[in-house]
Amino acid sequence: MADNTLSVFALGGINEIGKNMYVLQYADDIIVIDCGSKFPDESTLGVDLIIQDISYLQENKEKIRALIVTHGHEDHIGGIPYLLKQLPMPVYATRLTLGLIQIKLKEHGLLRRTELIQLNANSEIEFGTITTTFFKVNHSIPDCLGIAFQTPEGMVVHTGDFKFDLTPMNDEYPDIHKMAEIGKKGVLLLLSESTNAERPGFTQSERVVGDHIEDAFRKADQKIFISTFASNVHRVQQVVDAAQKTNRKLALLGRSMVNVVSVAEELGYLTIPEGMLIEAQEINRLAPERVAILCTGSQGEPMAALSRLASSTFRGVSVLPGDTIIVAAGPIPGNEKDVARIIDNLYRLGAKVVYGSGQTTGMHVSGHAHQEELKLMLTLMKPTYFIPIHGEYRMLYMHKLLAESVGVDSDNIFIINNGDVVDIQHAVARQTRSVEAGEVFVDGLGIGDVGKIVLRDRKLLSEEGMLVIMVTLNKSNRRLITDPDTISRGFVFDPDSTDLISEVNQLVMATAAEWRETEANSRNLKRKIKNAVEKMLYARTKRRPMILPFIIQI
Repeated sequence: MADNTLSVFALGGINEIGKNMYVLQYADDIIVIDCGSKFPDESTLGVDLIIQDISYLQENKEKIRALIVTHGHEDHIGGIPYLLKQLPMPVYATRLTLGLIQIKLKEHGLLRRTELIQLNANSEIEFGTITTTFFKVNHSIPDCLGIAFQTPEGMVVHTGDFKFDLTPMNDEYPDIHKMAEIGKKGVLLLLSESTNAERPGFTQSERVVGDHIEDAFRKADQKIFISTFASNVHRVQQVVDAAQKTNRKLALLGRSMVNVVSVAEELGYLTIPEGMLIEAQEINRLAPERVAILCTGSQGEPMAALSRLASSTFRGVSVLPGDTIIVAAGPIPGNEKDVARIIDNLYRLGAKVVYGSGQTTGMHVSGHAHQEELKLMLTLMKPTYFIPIHGEYRMLYMHKLLAESVGVDSDNIFIINNGDVVDIQHAVARQTRSVEAGEVFVDGLGIGDVGKIVLRDRKLLSEEGMLVIMVTLNKSNRRLITDPDTISRGFVFDPDSTDLISEVNQLVMATAAEWRETEANSRNLKRKIKNAVEKMLYARTKRRPMILPFIIQI
């Protein structure tokens, strides 16, 4: 890259929902925007979390000036501890966002050695050749910012996640005037989120949800369970208000819900009447009509509170016939099946379940801009070049069409993949190169030690099972001391398959005898046994279990 080139790319967040990370570089100055994570799907067996491949940042660590975080959602902050363990850097964010980041850093033992700098919509910060300013946007969590980077090549704007809520819960209005001023000065490149690019019209205001929640609270005659995103502080406040008006105590279930409510209340973003909150063990001591439970799990996460309640495995708290369950969140794309499974289980328990799209129930509105708001952002910014971000391909493509409809030249719109670099030199943008980008799997305490080969083996084990073959040899003459011992797990049930197991053992003995006559390497014996047994089992069963031969020499 030439010294006078402006480069912009994503290491996460394009062609996907989650693990957002964007990089802006001019000469020797690199700014990282957001560092999220995403949860695994059914194809990533046993994986706890998915984060970004940061190889490029590691190779250029001396150029990194800062990590700027637009807001406090998990897909924008969830990867921060894993990034900072490898690449310490100052973190800039708003007050609430920093509070949520601090929880994560404390859990990972990084809080004391991380430089955290609070900013707001009026902040202006110099990072080498790049001057950075900010503007307020609305979203489903307070304290969200868009970012404007003044570079020697021109202005680059990153919207963060946003919508235009003109009657926001916290009276923090979107700074449309400032956005217009930025656009008037001239925007070289706009990066704008695309999550709701397929949805026409405008996103409804969060205020409309409060009345529906209160109405449901008044109609319920037993316990109320309401599940929403823990980080949706405005929604949590509406639940608190409804509980107060209907004379109910409020219990919190789920670690993330407890953590977020604690931080938001401490920082003044939540107002909870004294004496309203109760512990989980107090729920059964009160009359059902006096209790509301706010819990995590609106996305069907298997270990979250709502899932455990639906399967009757939450210790000390049960969903009883006649209880009301409110799912006050829409499923993120890909989570629909998990949410549907939980709702089925809740109905089986005899609960009254309120769920579905926000327009159906009034219990949820999106935090992301619909088509008319996306067009408004494009019109305010008037960018020369445009990169749609934060969405799957169909969303990015629809956002491209929206940009064209408000006058952005089609040739100046880049639909890119993670790692694709848009280079701008002398105000001309090109996409001709890429940097390394991909996914890193977090499994327990391991970061990156689970790769495609391990996942392939886990998939094979889950679908076809395994055979363990124990072969004991005399070390001096290489003859079998005893017959092979073959153990099946997830392939066939031994007592019902004695003939098949016996045939496997006979084949192993024949293979060992042939090996003894021609070779002396026990590794080759393992390979020969594996290949011979695999071929025979596929011919007999049309299945390919994992074969694990063990050679013991005595």
